[in-house]
Amino acid sequence: MTGTAESPALRIPRGDLLRSRVVTDVGTALGRALDRELTGYATLVPQETLLLEGDARGVVTFADGVPVLAYNTVSDSGGPDALAELAVPGPYRVELYAVEDGALDTAHEEEALRVPPGAAATELADDQALADRTRDAAPDHRLDADRDDDGDAVAAFLEDDERIEAIREQARSEAAERASEWGLDDALADGGEFDD
Repeated sequence: MTGTAESPALRIPRGDLLRSRVVTDVGTALGRALDRELTGYATLVPQETLLLEGDARGVVTFADGVPVLAYNTVSDSGGPDALAELAVPGPYRVELYAVEDGALDTAHEEEALRVPPGAAATELADDQALADRTRDAAPDHRLDADRDDDGDAVAAFLEDDERIEAIREQARSEAAERASEWGLDDALADGGEFDD
């Protein structure tokens, strides 16, 4: 994997495949990694990629079940930005891999790719209970970073007008497609007003 100047490349060793599933909720895979205290990584392929038969995927690494790094191989972005880009409606194809203890130590030194312990659960699964469980399992030094980074990530997202507009545009497009499927094009063309 290659990266930009802003986000270094994520280099991880090939792991042993533990599980490969298409899931509607990424929280299932994150919870499994936490319960297994997995040291390894997950690959995430969003539904858009599945439908278009592309090769885009995200990678989230774990240390003892707690997410450490996130990387988007399409945009070469890492950290909270990668999670935000991967947070699209499911389903996802998720594969969990295990690696030897210590095999990810070098990769985990890449500060630009790090995510707060609970961020994957909140961003990808919208699961506050799982985020809390993950924080409980995280080492203390990771929790300090979590508190510092949560506000920064939200602030950065809210200042990213292009990303917000892209999300709005995707929502409009999906709404228009559904309206067409349901035969509501005329209602939308008229402004969607209800007759008295």
